[in-house]
Amino acid sequence: MKTAILTISLLTAFIFNHSLFAQTQRVPASAGRAEYIEVEPNVKLHVTDLGEGRPIVLIHGWPLNDAMYEYQYQYLVNKGFRVIGISLRGFGKSDRPYGRYDFDVFSDDIKVVLDKLKIENAVLGGFSMGGAVVIHYMAKYNGAHIGKLALFGAAAPSWKQRDGYPYGISEEGAAGLIKTTETNRQQLIAGFGKGFGATENSIPEPLAKWLESISSDASPYATTQAIAALRNLDLRPVLGKINVPVAIFHGTKDKLCEFAFAEQLQKGIKNAYIVKFENSGHALFLEEMEKFNSELEKFSKL
Repeated sequence: MKTAILTISLLTAFIFNHSLFAQTQRVPASAGRAEYIEVEPNVKLHVTDLGEGRPIVLIHGWPLNDAMYEYQYQYLVNKGFRVIGISLRGFGKSDRPYGRYDFDVFSDDIKVVLDKLKIENAVLGGFSMGGAVVIHYMAKYNGAHIGKLALFGAAAPSWKQRDGYPYGISEEGAAGLIKTTETNRQQLIAGFGKGFGATENSIPEPLAKWLESISSDASPYATTQAIAALRNLDLRPVLGKINVPVAIFHGTKDKLCEFAFAEQLQKGIKNAYIVKFENSGHALFLEEMEKFNSELEKFSKL
């Protein structure tokens, strides 16, 4: 009887230890990709990092986050790219600390992410305010980690009208919009969405509500601070510092960042070309999704 009990105990121990060993030998499913990257003490950014191949790094617009590129991520992965979407601090799932939300900070954060991920020869793309962010990054860091630049409906070289630059929003219009972020942000986001497409009905309602929900998720403080920083930003003096191939995607019916922005960018940047989206407003990545994706793929493979 004692022998039988001892045998059962040994078998039980063997099975338990074998099971424990098997669990500890499990191969990680994540491929070692981190979803959150610390850019400074106590501040982490959310990163979508998918696929293999040449990296394409995407920066969102205001007040969106990296989720806006949902219909670019899988397309690009299937075409053999590694695609990385970064949510700027204050937006989406990234941390939203008190402090500065300006283009120096956004550029510094991107540099840390690219450093930590050891990214080289990437295609860097930015939409709307994100277009201004990536131009600022290229000028500040002399194009570190980047082999090509793509601008999508960029709020650049200046979102606001200035001396010798009659394009964009007026000083009064910008001040009013900033004030509305502090007093009626939800209504602003709803109204902003209506002007996003070429017409009020060019973006299907489910997609329009999706964009609105993404925008509503931003930090209210960051929303105000970022658009105030955009108002004060004039990138015209630094366009000549960009020395990589540049593709400028812009909707000809864009009501939020008029098509003249694209023309001004092309004039100021060497080796830049424009891809016109004749049936799009500001939401060219949705309104002409197939063309947007295929043109980005083509540019990235050149």
